[in-house]
Amino acid sequence: MTLFPRADRASDADLVAGMSVNDDQAIVAFVRRFERAVFGLAISITHDRGLAEDVSQEAFLRAWRAAGSYDQRRGAVITWLLTITRNLAIDVIRARRVTPIEDGVLDQLIAATRGSATDVMGVHLEAVEAARQLRRLPPDQARAVILAVIGGNTAQEVADHERIPLGTAKTRIRTGLLRMRLAMEVDEQ
Repeated sequence: MTLFPRADRASDADLVAGMSVNDDQAIVAFVRRFERAVFGLAISITHDRGLAEDVSQEAFLRAWRAAGSYDQRRGAVITWLLTITRNLAIDVIRARRVTPIEDGVLDQLIAATRGSATDVMGVHLEAVEAARQLRRLPPDQARAVILAVIGGNTAQEVADHERIPLGTAKTRIRTGLLRMRLAMEVDEQ
């Protein structure tokens, strides 16, 4: 047993390539490298530890199955994997939601999400950092991001809820997520 297996030192794209040919070491290293980020996103969307674990497991299974089709020219591995995770978590939330979220409940969700990150128990560091970055966004972008990512709404549903054009909703979501990602990357350096 080596202290630092070669798979742990491989690039993200090399791990995905290894997964596509069922390399056990690459699969283990991939999960180890991204498990915190995947689980952090899953729990921030589902607000349920058990559900987040299920979403995380399924996200890794889907990534493994789709590893052969990953194209690094289209984006970073983390972006690809978190997109899979986000979509799964939203699908799970939508499947469990029997009625649309009422405005009062949504306002409470938005207030709680924009509230103090230290009030949230059991949330991984990534989710706390995401909440911190969310508070830095202008309120209109923060609402759009929360409605889309945590509320599981489509861009059209965000536009309808906020009474704004669809293009504006898409821009607020995209710009808010981009600002958060860039700020988190800067903070990591």
